[in-house]
Amino acid sequence: MLKSHLKSKHLILASGSPRRQELLKLLDVPFEIRLKSIEENYPETLKHHQISDFLARMKANAFDGEVQAHEILLTSDTIVWHHNQALGKPSDYDDAFKMLCQLSGQTHEVITSICLTSIDHQCVANATTRVTFKSLTEEEIHYYIKNFNPFDKAGAYGIQEWIGQIGITKIEGSYYNVMGLPMDILYDNLLKF
Repeated sequence: MLKSHLKSKHLILASGSPRRQELLKLLDVPFEIRLKSIEENYPETLKHHQISDFLARMKANAFDGEVQAHEILLTSDTIVWHHNQALGKPSDYDDAFKMLCQLSGQTHEVITSICLTSIDHQCVANATTRVTFKSLTEEEIHYYIKNFNPFDKAGAYGIQEWIGQIGITKIEGSYYNVMGLPMDILYDNLLKF
């Protein structure tokens, strides 16, 4: 259905994330990957989904003047929100360890914003999923970081990896959102776009 709706359009994914690429393939819509290197900085006054909305829009704005009439650009950003603080990608091993210790035995929110941009229109939407971790041992956290290198993931974990299988006790909301692309919201917004 979506494929025929977008037949005159060309979808561009501006993300190097293998998870986002894998999820977008599930929609059975042809797409191309275009990448730009962006400093993911945002004003400190922003909170919760305002951060991911801002970053998704900023990633799209990096393509100003480059999107053609038949193209739709998809950019996105994911953050982990815990104790009124955004956890992005860890800077190193110690940072990843600290983040996972913070999330252990707690419930946090994963927020992903998507931004769809055409030559004359832009829309931003977001999804929030609540994720609860069991109390993780330091040994489990070290094992995960050493074996899965979660340095490219907000909150220092991937739900689809070992730590998600053994450590997550409850999810409220979209599983795919936690992977980095809220598929239901993306589908609905592409249909409306």
